[in-house]
Amino acid sequence: MLKILTVPNPILTTPVKTVVRIDKKIKKLVEEMERILVSQKDPQGVGLAAPQVGEGRAIFIMKPTEKAKTEVFVNPKIIKTEGEEKPLKRPKTSESAKKGRGKLEGCLSLYGVWSPVKRPHKVLLSWDDVKTQKEKQKWFTGFKAVIIQHEVDHLKGVLFTQRALEQNAPLYEEKEGKLRKIQEI
Repeated sequence: MLKILTVPNPILTTPVKTVVRIDKKIKKLVEEMERILVSQKDPQGVGLAAPQVGEGRAIFIMKPTEKAKTEVFVNPKIIKTEGEEKPLKRPKTSESAKKGRGKLEGCLSLYGVWSPVKRPHKVLLSWDDVKTQKEKQKWFTGFKAVIIQHEVDHLKGVLFTQRALEQNAPLYEEKEGKLRKIQEI
C-alpha cells in the first residue's frame, strides 16, 4: 500500500525517469495515486506526483476540486508559459480559502507549510494520455496551471519551498489552524 512520503525523503528531490510504456503496472499506480489524493481532506489534495508515493516515474494526477474528475498526465512537459507571475488563487469553495490559505501554495509532502509562490497563470502542456497512449497538448490557466507547475516541479525534484527561496517569499507554518511566519528570506 502506497502512502505520501514527506521531506526529507530523497526521492522528493530526485528527478524522475520517463515512462517508456503505459502498462498495467503504470495504470495500477495511477489508480492508487488517485485513491491517496481523494483521501486527503485537510488540506484537500489537488495534485499528486509519482515521487510523492515513492515512484520515480514521470506521472502526476490533478483534481482541482472535490467534484472534478481526476486528470492523469504521463511524461508531462511544460512547453510554454504566459501571463504575469502571481500567487495562486484557489477556488472560493476550497477549505484552504476558508482557513486564510487562498493565495498560498502548499504540498502534501510538506504538511502545514505554505508560501505565496508566484507562477505564470497560463501553461502549454504536452503529455502522454494514459488511456490512448497518444501525446496530447493543451493550454491550462488559473488554478490548474499552478497545480501543473507545482507537480512538474516535483518530477524535476524541485519542491515549492525552493521556488519560495528563489523568489524571496516568506514561508508560513500552520499550527492549530493559524498561520505563523517561519522564515522571511
